[in-house]
Amino acid sequence: MRNVTMGLVLGGLASGCPSDDGEQQPTTTAPVTSIGPTSGADTGSGTTAAEETGAPKLDVMAGTAGSDGIDGGSDGCKKVDLLFVVDDSGSMADEQANLVASFPGFIAAMQQELAETEGYHIGVVTSDVYIYDLECNPLSIGNLVYRTGGPDASGGNCGPYTSGLSFMTENDDLADTFACAAQVGTGGDGDEHPMEAMLTALTPPLTDDGECNQGFLRDDALLVVVIITDEEDDHETMDDACNGMPLPGSPGDPGSWFDQMVEIKGKEESVVVLSLVGPDGRMAPMCPALDKCNGGIVGAEVAPRILEFTSMFTFGFVGQVCGDYGPIFQESISVIKTACDEFEPVG
Repeated sequence: MRNVTMGLVLGGLASGCPSDDGEQQPTTTAPVTSIGPTSGADTGSGTTAAEETGAPKLDVMAGTAGSDGIDGGSDGCKKVDLLFVVDDSGSMADEQANLVASFPGFIAAMQQELAETEGYHIGVVTSDVYIYDLECNPLSIGNLVYRTGGPDASGGNCGPYTSGLSFMTENDDLADTFACAAQVGTGGDGDEHPMEAMLTALTPPLTDDGECNQGFLRDDALLVVVIITDEEDDHETMDDACNGMPLPGSPGDPGSWFDQMVEIKGKEESVVVLSLVGPDGRMAPMCPALDKCNGGIVGAEVAPRILEFTSMFTFGFVGQVCGDYGPIFQESISVIKTACDEFEPVG
């Protein structure tokens, strides 16, 4: 299997992470990286990620993110299921504001490039059990957001959505509706479980008829997952835990998360993963280390487990969580379009 070509985008000046005094400081737009499976992996041949070895391939190369062409035999995707996994812990106010500001351009560019696509399902989940949304009973991690509450949230009832269910479509007024649902606030649990939230949102019982996420996931749709967090999916040891209290994080590891996503969609090429997370050391000056043990809200923690998970996908894409998301989203469109062009429903 070919790897997606990796690219680097450097935009103009954009607002970056706040300084220590709370003021926004100008910085260059974050580098953007498209990444594919670890060199030598053949995820389409029946070998699962859990059987693969070696570190994720994250080197940045010259060129434009995309592919060498369409393999043939596919009419492309006609539907897109777009899931946003948003960290709602105490340091995420700026990142949620960036998401809300960047989304209209993102969805407009996607609709323009995927001209043959018939419809979108758009949902938001948080990185914990979201206690402010009582639309679904019982409360569960992975419930799609219908109303928001708590500090820094939109504080609104975002529905009813035109779907009549707990997700948005292109028929909603997305500028307002998505802004409501995505600004989930900063009152969430500091023990972030974004990967558990993602997987739970896409599997039974939440996807069963009559349950919270009924109808969101479609077998014949390309799945695009956008993960936005300024911390790693917590899986701490005594050495890196705050106050000697390690947090467990999501069950499993990058390989098992990948395997579950493949099981959900039938093959990994039916999934695009865009992760906006803490950068590796090469990007650190643009997004300083988050002082999470002392209530810090500036910068981000490097997320090696999320990066490893993302790198396992042919259509995996990484950007840094600090700063303007507009260039990151625009660059990711070519990856999404390639995935759509090559999409073949399973079964």
